[in-house]
Amino acid sequence: MTATGAAEGVEDRVFAALANATRREVLRLLRDGGPQPVQALADHFDMRRPSLSEHLKVLREAGLVSEQRSGRQRIYRLEAAPLADLQDWLHPYERFWRDRLKDLGALLDRMPDDEQP
Repeated sequence: MTATGAAEGVEDRVFAALANATRREVLRLLRDGGPQPVQALADHFDMRRPSLSEHLKVLREAGLVSEQRSGRQRIYRLEAAPLADLQDWLHPYERFWRDRLKDLGALLDRMPDDEQP
């Protein structure tokens, strides 16, 4: 596999992880509340703990969270580096749309106003 292929695999895993609302909410909880044990995260959802564990596994495999054992608890922490990589990947598209909207604004500025009596 080429370096480009490896990078695309990482991006695919991050996009797939972010495609699910539950996983996005887990990331928000970790962002806002800092590292948390599984049970604290599970308390926010109406699902069985094994289902949440599957979501955490997807997030972990995408590199979006890390897990640390503390006694019998597993503490999850947000890992933001893949999100920064994703932002870098999205930046050219943001620039593309900003340029298009600027062009549209310029076109609208050149158009005569319709004044009706």
